[in-house]
Amino acid sequence: MKFAILIYSDVEPIDVGATTGVLSMARRFHPDIDILSVAEHAGEVVLASNVRTIADYDYSNCPEFDILIVTGGPGWKEQCQNENTLNFIRAAKDNSVIVSVCTGGMILAASGIVSGLEVTTRRLAAPGETAPIEMINDYAATVKPVVAALVDSGNIITGGGVTLAIDMMFYLLERFCSSDISQKTAKLMEYDRALSVNSEFLGINKSVTK
Repeated sequence: MKFAILIYSDVEPIDVGATTGVLSMARRFHPDIDILSVAEHAGEVVLASNVRTIADYDYSNCPEFDILIVTGGPGWKEQCQNENTLNFIRAAKDNSVIVSVCTGGMILAASGIVSGLEVTTRRLAAPGETAPIEMINDYAATVKPVVAALVDSGNIITGGGVTLAIDMMFYLLERFCSSDISQKTAKLMEYDRALSVNSEFLGINKSVTK
């Protein structure tokens, strides 16, 4: 199973670390997992706080993938205006599962692929800012914002803010690999105790609409 991580300028480093980190650990139990990164331009990408990473591919030469994960961070507003990014996501929807973490959900809203669906995104904001979930209808008027850890609509899955990206990855492992792979990975990461007490992720605030 091939996961593509979509990155751009001013992505929060934790979104990249959470998604790729969990998948990297899961590969010890499921070697068929493959991870690639894609951006508008291949090569160095400057994330938030001047952290730097490398995109393996650009939109024009990215190989096929099964799951596209759209990351979040301060750069989301610019990407909501970037037709190259939005078109890449729109095209990917036809053959892949599309996943957003944190404010990546805002980019999905701007792309139009979640119109009419329940979606979630980051629900908190720094002082003086507006929470993204309160702004999402500015980008997609028919979207139904939900305060949840994640919303599963079948081939589109949206996740809540920042560290919930970790829980999202375990959800994806369970859905697309197996519960056994998810549990073994969580235990190896010593995250199993965190999952066991995270009532929001385990069902109290999870919306599955597929």
